[in-house]
Amino acid sequence: MRVLALKSSKGLPTRPLRSPAIPTPLPTPQLHQHWLPHALPTLLSVALPLIPWITLFPNPFGSALSIICIQIPSLVGGLFPELRPCEKNLSSCIDCLVSCSFYFRSFRWLQTMIFTIEEINKDRELLPNITLGYSIYDNCGKVPQAVRAAVSVLNGVDDHFDDHGCTGSRPISVSYFATCPCLSNKLEFPTFFRTIPSDTFQAKAMAKLVQHFGWTWVGSIASEDDYGQYAVQAFNDQIERSGACLAFSEAIPKINSEQKVLQIVDTIKKSSARVIVLFAGEVDAIPLAKEVVRQNLTDRQWLASEAWSTGTLLATKENLPSFGGTIGFAIHKGEIPGLKEFLLKVHPSSAPGHTLIKRFWEELFGCSFYSLDNTTSSTISEPACTGQEDLEETNNVYSDVSELRASYNVYKAVDAIAHALHNLLACETRQGPFVDKSCANISSFEPWQVRDFYSVQCLKCPIDYWSNQGRDQCVLKEVEFLSFEGTLGIILASVALIGACITICVFAIFLHYRNTPIVRANNMELSFLLLGSLVLCFLCSLFYIGRPSLWSCVLRHTVFGVSFALCISCILGKTIVVLMAFSATLPNNNMMKYFGPLQQAASVLACTILQVIICVIWLITSPPFPTKNTEHQKAKVILECNVGSVAAFCCVLGYIGLLASVSFVLAFLARKLPDNFNEAKFITFSMLIFCAVWITFIPAYISSPGKYTVAVEVFAILSSSFGLIACNFAPKCYVILLRPEENTKKHLMGRGRSKQ
Repeated sequence: MRVLALKSSKGLPTRPLRSPAIPTPLPTPQLHQHWLPHALPTLLSVALPLIPWITLFPNPFGSALSIICIQIPSLVGGLFPELRPCEKNLSSCIDCLVSCSFYFRSFRWLQTMIFTIEEINKDRELLPNITLGYSIYDNCGKVPQAVRAAVSVLNGVDDHFDDHGCTGSRPISVSYFATCPCLSNKLEFPTFFRTIPSDTFQAKAMAKLVQHFGWTWVGSIASEDDYGQYAVQAFNDQIERSGACLAFSEAIPKINSEQKVLQIVDTIKKSSARVIVLFAGEVDAIPLAKEVVRQNLTDRQWLASEAWSTGTLLATKENLPSFGGTIGFAIHKGEIPGLKEFLLKVHPSSAPGHTLIKRFWEELFGCSFYSLDNTTSSTISEPACTGQEDLEETNNVYSDVSELRASYNVYKAVDAIAHALHNLLACETRQGPFVDKSCANISSFEPWQVRDFYSVQCLKCPIDYWSNQGRDQCVLKEVEFLSFEGTLGIILASVALIGACITICVFAIFLHYRNTPIVRANNMELSFLLLGSLVLCFLCSLFYIGRPSLWSCVLRHTVFGVSFALCISCILGKTIVVLMAFSATLPNNNMMKYFGPLQQAASVLACTILQVIICVIWLITSPPFPTKNTEHQKAKVILECNVGSVAAFCCVLGYIGLLASVSFVLAFLARKLPDNFNEAKFITFSMLIFCAVWITFIPAYISSPGKYTVAVEVFAILSSSFGLIACNFAPKCYVILLRPEENTKKHLMGRGRSKQ
């Protein structure tokens, strides 16, 4: 089997699964969590996103340079830009090896891959009885070489090895540095994965940064490749949406053109835009940066993409006047325990046949290895390399592990491959992640088996549906609401009907005994009106049960608001009557003649009409409506009523609360009146229960899931209604039915005098 590790474009990292033997990497910002698969098949790679360009690019530069190969049946391949491209065109990577500069950062990436593989091979629990090998290529920083190397490894055909060399099956690609949004297209790249997110996120972040500082006139420059063009297009779209304007948009050609660079710098100088966004790799940005510095262009604010923000471009003293103060985005960094020690152990003697390691040694120490192979030697004027040079005495980006960004992504990519292989090999029959809990066939598997949640053609299910266990069709979600057919709905509906029947019975008792002293003494007219409103309170709870519809949503809230406002208004009226009746017994007090039965009914009606007006305004402006909640539980569709206007709903509840509070305060003040007017005591208890129920309702309502939210509301309505009828009418019914001897005027007046 063969696994390929290649390098292309940029982004931010993710975190792979880890075994106990390998330290856990740092967490990733929430915006960029693109997790690797839990179970990749055995044919895996860490690859370059240039594969779809195969038919578009000829091979004018010859083959990519194969630099390291350790023959093992399980092979991990890698492609890294070890040599920076020269300004002149070269016929092959062999010529580039002599003429091009060495890329120390990328050599650290290469060594990170080797280090990770060796750490994995040491862990006998992760991949028991399996040893990973590696084959590494240099793409020389050129697209044709990168494509050729990628195709060679992906197809198992390699120009530099015979029939016994590093060849194998077709792998799946995992990139550690490719951020082009185009690679998210699973129809075009069905087997491509990455440990770094798409540039879509970086473009949005760039636009947010521009918006944050209030910059409204911005220029953009991008490399003329997929990385730059996709990123700058996404950025341009984002800033236009935010209200900013684009002053200019330029492209840096992949083939170095001095004339084009001069034209871009001239555009920058002529433009009044002082903020410039540059999406490009470090290699592409260097010619432009040199020209900007040469022309002493210093009054610009640069925004750097992650591809060059942490490179050497901003670290040189000569670039400081032009690029000082640059704001850039960077790949998330992490720590790799043991890597520094491994890097310092690299030595030409450890791999005598590997040209790149010799070149690394020559570049680092300024010496030369003399051999018959003149491609490995530098100019003869340099001192000879003895092999005694000490890496620990050098201060170079290669051995600097304080800012591991791309290296960290390489580390995670290889580690994720190992864990994917582990999951694949450890999969047990009837416990797998695929249909019928099956495992992937190691010798033959489908692309969709790369991930248990992956499909080449993904279709979003409608709001009422979700995917089945096999992830191959949409099935109807379970619909949840408080139904009349469910146990909870039946219980609540039964209790509501029982409460309404009890209230009607009390009404009948009061009507039959309406001429008795106890009924007449407790304000008969308001008592009948209160009982009628309580019947409505019990019955309004039925609107909360059943499948929500437009009418049920409207009625449940409006009937609830009006009926409870009427109920509490009646209690408030009865409380005022009690206070006035007691005051009327005082000398020269004629208040009761101004608050007779007609005035009492008018006051109750006025308080209720105010609630009706609030409800009418609510229904006109933003009435309640049925809605489907799919956010609370992914597996269910919760049918519920949206209140429409939250402010109006709060006004309805607030008004009821205001009436209840006033009634409670007045009843509490009148609680010590003589016993013949002791209805204030019962009103106090009823209001206390009412307020307690609705205060405890709020946290219970918020914390209840699904249909239980409605059930809690119905319970609060029924509890408060039972509290009102029990406190206000149960004592009177007890006297009327069981103690008729106390239902006399003499008895009532006697109790009043005895108390006085």
